[in-house]
Amino acid sequence: MRYAYLGPAGTFTEEALRQVASPDDAVYLPQTDVGSAIAAVRSGEADRAVVAIESTAEGGVTATLDSLATGAPLVLLREVLVPVQFTLVGAPGTRLADVRRIAAHPHAWVQCRRWLAAHLPGAVHVPATSNTAPAALLAEAGDDAAALRALAFDAALVPPAAVGTYGLEPLAERVADNPSALTRFVVVGPPGDVPAPTGADKTTLVVHLPDNEAGALLAMLEQFAVRGVNLSRIESRPIGDALGRYSFSIDAEGHVTDERMGEVLMGLHRRCPYVRFLGSYPRADAVAPSVHVGTSDADFVEARAWLDRLRTGDGT
Repeated sequence: MRYAYLGPAGTFTEEALRQVASPDDAVYLPQTDVGSAIAAVRSGEADRAVVAIESTAEGGVTATLDSLATGAPLVLLREVLVPVQFTLVGAPGTRLADVRRIAAHPHAWVQCRRWLAAHLPGAVHVPATSNTAPAALLAEAGDDAAALRALAFDAALVPPAAVGTYGLEPLAERVADNPSALTRFVVVGPPGDVPAPTGADKTTLVVHLPDNEAGALLAMLEQFAVRGVNLSRIESRPIGDALGRYSFSIDAEGHVTDERMGEVLMGLHRRCPYVRFLGSYPRADAVAPSVHVGTSDADFVEARAWLDRLRTGDGT
């Protein structure tokens, strides 16, 4: 299997990919950004992509959400969780007090800004395309003073694994505002057989509201509420065709084969102009949803049988 992921080597995405497939058993295809990783699956260059979709610091990863919401259909097959801490690294001979310009992926900067404000209040953010792109540049420059001066930064926030991978010098370790920070990654592939239900699953959807009027959002959410389906994530994203037009990216607790989830999908299909099914897959934390009275599979099956009896005049 060929897996596209946000590279270069040493990123948190690669750490997530290693939970999915060993480099001994798969081909790793590093990409420059999330959109390229997803596009590689659509083009057939890769069989799967591993991309970040949600973090405890920033919520949904908009590049992933937007790439999946449009274009040729793709589905999510699995999710994995990766703890996120950073190491501040610098060029050879750099001291922490000397740091003025820090290269970091925007999500890394957000997750460390309080630490940076306390320890390096004058530091300027230099955006990086990935968490390890500046590490690769530092390693390439090595001890070459001219090459180091040519860099736009003198330190970088990188994953701990990148320190050894690129032979860098740590200036500070365990840099983060939240010691419990996590990023959720998903495995993306072409549509096909849906992973079997485990009893602890998620279903991801993109839904457009039925109309732009008071109560439209409530009408959409009622499809979930009345059937006892909890939402673990809901985020609005601009559709892009006009101001004020938004779609909703949703993670719902349950599997497409669950009776209650099937009823939700049928209700959304009847009520909303656009519903994109992005897959049902096992939850990484294996937490089963709470099933309310009247919303189990058996309850829906029994209610349908009762209705059939009424329609045939055989029972009350």
